[in-house]
Parts: sequence; C-alpha cells; structure tokens
Amino acid sequence: MRNAWIIAKRELYAYFASPVAYLVAAAYLFLCGLFFIGGIAGWREASLQMVHGSLGIVLIFVAPVLTMRLLAREHDMGTIELLLTAPVQSWEVALGKFLAAFIFYAAMTAATGLYVLVLVIFGHPDLGTLAASFLGVLLLGAAMLALGLFTSALTKNQVVAAVLGVVGCVSLWLIDLLSNLFTGPTRQVLSYLTPSGHYYNLIEGLIDTRDVVYYLSFTLLFIFLTAQVIDARRWQA
Repeated sequence: MRNAWIIAKRELYAYFASPVAYLVAAAYLFLCGLFFIGGIAGWREASLQMVHGSLGIVLIFVAPVLTMRLLAREHDMGTIELLLTAPVQSWEVALGKFLAAFIFYAAMTAATGLYVLVLVIFGHPDLGTLAASFLGVLLLGAAMLALGLFTSALTKNQVVAAVLGVVGCVSLWLIDLLSNLFTGPTRQVLSYLTPSGHYYNLIEGLIDTRDVVYYLSFTLLFIFLTAQVIDARRWQA
C-alpha cells in the first residue's frame, strides 16, 4: 500500500503541473456553474439535482480525459520499462494511478461545495439529500475513472485511450436504453448493470447499499483488470 501511495503522489504532482488537467478542471467547474444557475433560475428550489443530474453526462468525457495519460503516457515518455521492472506489484501501480485521478477529481468536486453554502444562505436545502447526492457524484466518478484507467492501460496512445474511455462510458449508459427492449430477469440484470439507475437514486437522496456496492464493485473490478494488463505487459517486457 505504501508503494501505491508513492505512485499516487507522483501522479498528483503530474496533474497539478499539467495545463490539460487545469483546462479540464476549469471546464468541469464552468459547466457545473452553468447547471447551478440554470437549476436555480428554472426550478427555483434549493437543490443540486440539476447540477449533479447533468454531471452524469459530463463525466463521460471528463473521466477519460483525466485518465488517458496515466499509463499510455508512460509509453510516450519511455518510462514504461522502468515502471514494469520496478519492485512494485501490478495492483499497487494500478491503485496508485487510480488514487491520483480520484483525488484530483474529488478536489474538483469539493470546489462545488460553494453551491451548498449559497443554498444554505438563501434557501432551506435538505442537507441529507445533498450529502447523498455528493456521494453519488464521487462514486460515479470513481467508476468512470477506473474504466478510463483500464482503457489507458490498453493502448500506447493517449488520444486512443481517451476515445476508448468515452466509448466505454457511453456504452454503459446505453445499457439502460437496451434494457427497455426486454422484460423479466433480463431487463432486471441489464438495469442493474447500467450506472444511471444507481446514480439517480443517490442524487435523489436515496442511499441504498445495493447502489454503493455496485459502484465499489465496478471500481475494484476495473482496477483489478488494469493490474492484469500491467502484469501481461511485464511478461512481454
């Protein structure tokens, strides 16, 4: 675990030294601001449902861009051999890379906490619902980042990694539409596999252990798969 944290700190430094990361953060916060103003002006209620509901779509693009460099960039810089031959476990590499992306994403999300202060001052928000909603944003972000990390491990090109990540995220959301074509157990299985239903439960203030377990399982699965890809590359090195 110590090695994973060392890798995470290295990647965090790279994030805060990268203009691309700042551009992504600026775009993310700009869109959040627009959604917040739109939600207040349109719905006239003290909630962040407009903001967090829209973030489900925004993350389809933000998560792959944040993660595209994590492993694909190692190839560009010629440091992949050093990483693969270092005395660290593959799961430590995968976990460390993921933690860096998640901490950076959590920092971006924390900046939107200012909206809660505005709602408290000028309205009467349900703080329990807001807490559940932020939990949903963090869990969905973790899942999308883990998927993006996996696609970054699959290719040597950062742009290709980002495209694969977007395709993967879009495919997950489309499962919800696909489920409408079926009935019975098949529909239930497909509905459970898509992140949308779990996400909207949380942003509406409904904390169900099934939704939390779904996101944690999804995140851990793709961190594990990333570690397997790293292991396979080690054998090829």
